Amino acid sequence: MSTSNHQLDRIAISVKSHMLLRQLLRENPILEEIMRNARNETEVLVGVRNWVLDEIKKNKDAYQFYKREAHGREAFEKLSWKDFAAIRILDYIDNAGREFEDLNLRGELAISNPIHLIWLAVTNGTGGAKPFFFKDMLMLFKQFRGEYKRSIPSREQVEKWMDRWSSGLDPRIVKLREENKERILKIIIRIIDSGELSDGRFVFKEGLSKEQKYLQALDWWDNHLFHLRFAVRSPDLLNEMLDNSLDPDTMKVLYEAAGKGIPFFVNPYYLSLLHVRVPYFAVGADLAIRHYVIYSQKLIDEYGNIVAWEKEDTVKPGEPNAAGWYLPNEHNIHRRYPEVAILIPDTMGRACGGLCASCQRMYDFQRGNLNFNLDKLKPGQTWDEKLVSLLDYFEKDSQLRDILITGGDALMSSDKSLEKILDRVYQMAANKVEANKAKGNGDKYAHFVRIRLGSRLPVYMPQRITPELVNILGDFKKKASKIGIKQFFMQTHFESPMEVTPEARQAIKLLNSAGWTVTNQHVFTTAASRRGHAAKLRKVLNEIGVINYYTFSVKGYMENSFNFATNERAVQEQMEEKVIGKIPKQYYDIIKEFPNDAGAIEQEMAKLMQESGLPFLGTDRNVLNLPGVGKSLTFRTIGITRYGRRILEFELDHTRNHSPAMKQMDKVIIIESKSISEYQRQMEDLGEEFKDYESIWGYSIGETEQRIPIYDYPDYDYEVTRQYTNLREEAKA
Repeated sequence: MSTSNHQLDRIAISVKSHMLLRQLLRENPILEEIMRNARNETEVLVGVRNWVLDEIKKNKDAYQFYKREAHGREAFEKLSWKDFAAIRILDYIDNAGREFEDLNLRGELAISNPIHLIWLAVTNGTGGAKPFFFKDMLMLFKQFRGEYKRSIPSREQVEKWMDRWSSGLDPRIVKLREENKERILKIIIRIIDSGELSDGRFVFKEGLSKEQKYLQALDWWDNHLFHLRFAVRSPDLLNEMLDNSLDPDTMKVLYEAAGKGIPFFVNPYYLSLLHVRVPYFAVGADLAIRHYVIYSQKLIDEYGNIVAWEKEDTVKPGEPNAAGWYLPNEHNIHRRYPEVAILIPDTMGRACGGLCASCQRMYDFQRGNLNFNLDKLKPGQTWDEKLVSLLDYFEKDSQLRDILITGGDALMSSDKSLEKILDRVYQMAANKVEANKAKGNGDKYAHFVRIRLGSRLPVYMPQRITPELVNILGDFKKKASKIGIKQFFMQTHFESPMEVTPEARQAIKLLNSAGWTVTNQHVFTTAASRRGHAAKLRKVLNEIGVINYYTFSVKGYMENSFNFATNERAVQEQMEEKVIGKIPKQYYDIIKEFPNDAGAIEQEMAKLMQESGLPFLGTDRNVLNLPGVGKSLTFRTIGITRYGRRILEFELDHTRNHSPAMKQMDKVIIIESKSISEYQRQMEDLGEEFKDYESIWGYSIGETEQRIPIYDYPDYDYEVTRQYTNLREEAKA
C-alpha cells in the first residue's frame, strides 16, 4: 500500500460518515459483531466472507454465477435482487487491497478495500471514507438482508414518465423556435451590416430595407453553408443569440473555457432549439441539448490533461494497436473488430457541425487533431492518392466487410468530396469481389456487404440533406447493390426528442428515399438519463423512420463527469424502461428485412408496433464503449473508492466476433467518475424525484443484451477464409 493510502487510513471520518456508520451497524448486528470481535483486517474479511457465502450457497444459480461457472444473459436473469448484493460483497472481498490507476484523478492509485474501511471506522473512527461511501454500504447491506427490494415500474408508469418529455414536433415548440429563429437572424443581419463577419456568398445588395434583408436571410436559413459560416465561436455571441439569458456564473465558466482554448462552434439552427422563454409545459425539456452546448466546470478543469480513452486509437508506426491490428497510419483508420473498420477522411469530414460538450474525441480537440478551421480542412491534391492507399487496406484484408466513414462527420465533406470517396469505396469493393473469383471456397475474402456513414448533421444541421446529396447517395446505393453490397446505413446521433424537428423529419425522409437506413446512437448523458427520456426518444424516432442502434454510457474520465450517468443507471434503464419495447422473437424475421426497403421503414415500423402492441421498438443495446475491448455492458462491481465511486470490471461482449488478440487482453477496469450519491444530487438539481430511481443502488452487475438480427451481417453464398490479415502473428494463434 502506498504511503498516501496509509495516511488516508489515519484520517478521521466526518460526523455525517459516523451517523451513517452507526445506522449501518444498527441495521446489521451480525456485521457489527464481526467488526467488534475481529483483531485484525484478515479476521474481518474472513468473517464477512463466511457469513455471505453461507447465504449465497443456498441458491445454486447465484453461487455458480459468483464463481464465474455460469455466464451470459440467461444466467444473469436467474439472479435475485439479494443475489446481486451477495455477489458484490464477495467480489469486494476477493479484490480487497487491489490497486487501480484512477484516470479520473490523473493517474493516482486507488485502493479498494471497503470492508477494511468499515473496520477502521468502527475501531478507530478513521479511514477517511466519505458519506457517499457509507451511503453505498448502507444500501448494499439493506439489499443483502432483503429489506431493500426492487419494484419494477409498470408500463403505465414508464409511459407516464415518457409523457413528461416534449418532442420538437409539438406545434407549441415549433412556434417558440420560430421566435428564436427570428431573433437569431436579426443578430446575424446586424453582424453582416457591421462587417464583423463577411462572406462573398452571403451579402446584401445595396439599398435593401430591413424587411428585405430579413426575407433574404430567411432564404439563407435553408442553406447549410450559412449555418457553418455564422456558427457561434465566442461566449458573448452565444449569450446574445440566446437573448442574454445566460446567468453570470455560466458566462464565467464559458469565458474560462475560451481562455483555455476549448473551441466554440454552435450553428444558428441548433442554437434555435434552446429555450430562452421557458414554456410552462416543457420545463427542462431542452436540458439534454443545453448540456451539449454549455461546457461544465469539470471539462474546463481537466482540459489540457485529458488522456485518450480509446487505447486502440493510439497507434505507433509499424506496431499493432491494442486490438492487435496493423493500420496504415494513426489518423485515418481505426479498428477493433475483424469485420469493420472506420475511415476518417482528410477532408472537411474531419470537422463537425458543432462541438458536443461530452465528445468522445475531446482528447483529439485538445491535441489539435480535430478542429473547426474549416478552410484548412479542404482536401489537398495528395488526398486522392492517400485515399487509394487507405482503401487498399480494406481491399486486401481477409475479414473486413463493413466500412464506417465518419470523422468528425462524414456529411461535413462537400458533395464533390463525398462522391469521390464513395466512388473509390465502390471500386475497392468491386476489386475485392473480382479477386475472390480466383480463390477457392474457404480461401475467399469477405467482400463488402455494408456501407455506413456517420453523421450528426441530420440533427445538428438538417439543411445539409439536400436533393443533390440524396442523388449522390441514391446513385451509389443503386450501383453498389449490383456488386453485392446489401446494407446502407446512415448512423446519426439524436440526443433528445426535442431535436426531432420538422426539418430533421424531412431530412430522414430524404435519406430513406435514397435507400439508406437511418440508425441512431444515443449518448446517455445525465440529462438524457432522466426517467422516460430515452424511451420517449426511441418512440419519436421510430415514428419518423429511425431505427435505434445503441444507447451509450458517457465515456471519458473526470472531464465528462458532469454528463456521466452511471453504468448502474444504464442497466436500470435497460431493465425497467426499455423493457416495455422488447421485441418478441416472433417478429425477428420481419424486422430483419427493414434495411432491404429503407423507403418503407417508417410505415413498416408503425405497422409492427401496432401489431405487437409495443410503444416503440427496443432495437438498441445499452453499452459502454470500452478502451480496447469495444462495446459491452457485461461487468461486475469489484471495488469502491473512499469517495463512493464504484470500480467496475468489464468483459468482452461475448455475443459478437472479436480479434483473436482479445483473448489475451486482461479485463478492463473502469472507475466511475461519480458516485451514486453524486448522481442522485445532480438528478435532484434537475428537478427529479430520486425515489423514482431508488433501485439504482442495487444494480451492480451488467450483462450485454443480445443483438437484434436487424444488425446481423447478411450471409455469404461461399465460405470465407478463417485466416486473418493485418493482425500481429502471435495473436493469430
